[in-house]
Amino acid sequence: MPYSAEISRSNPTCFVFVLDQSGSMGDVFGGGEASLRKADFLADVANRTLHDLVIRCTQSDEIRDYFSVSILGYGSGGGGVSSAFVGQLAGRDSAKISEVGDSPARLEDRIKKVSDGAGGIVDQTVRFPIWIDPRAEHDTPMCAALKQAKQIVEQWLREHPNGYPPVVLHITDGESTDGDPTTDGRAITGLRSSDGNVLLFNCHLSSQRAPTIEYPAEASSLPNDFAKTLFQMSSVVPTQTRKTATGLGMNLLEASRGFVFNADAASLVQFFDIGTRPANLR
Repeated sequence: MPYSAEISRSNPTCFVFVLDQSGSMGDVFGGGEASLRKADFLADVANRTLHDLVIRCTQSDEIRDYFSVSILGYGSGGGGVSSAFVGQLAGRDSAKISEVGDSPARLEDRIKKVSDGAGGIVDQTVRFPIWIDPRAEHDTPMCAALKQAKQIVEQWLREHPNGYPPVVLHITDGESTDGDPTTDGRAITGLRSSDGNVLLFNCHLSSQRAPTIEYPAEASSLPNDFAKTLFQMSSVVPTQTRKTATGLGMNLLEASRGFVFNADAASLVQFFDIGTRPANLR
């Protein structure tokens, strides 16, 4: 049965985040999130996801290396593709989750709403680790970014041929400026471990007021060729991941693909949550 390999320190898995950092990511979200820049919110959600992965791998005050993580940004830094880590991990193609947990670039104060124990809500200041900064510059070299993600995944598969297949989470807000990404996307999903093919999930961020389309099972509801391209590149959501989505209030069909079109802020948070929760962590 595919996607059933146990995830452990001796048999880890891999997450690759591919983040659009092109100039249009400086625009605000559509759908009413006034003044919320896509670049700022994407960096915030990615940092929260990394923090969550660290927490999930922490047992008895030890961060266990169940995951390795790669963060690629494309568009910024002269319009190319590079590691999006900042701080001690800057320039790294990948890092074990223990290295991530031990090496945030900095800690920032954030306000969290908590119960006061008497039925009310109070503000509490918490320290929030930062590994990625928001960026929004230049064009959208999506093909180059997917090619580099493929190289990272290929290296990981050479070292872990029997592991739970890597998951590539790609977030963008616009069309590729360096060609049709279909071939590069399919090249990623054509890779496999003995447990199944590599998973590629795509999330398109909205700049306009338009309906969000989440995890469709076919392309007829999609409004344009770009949406259909991302859909065709996206993997069918595995059974165990669909169960995770059900627990988050989503009703995914057997043929649903890991694709969200015109995502708002809430959909982006959920996209990261669904994509980074394989069920077989031990």
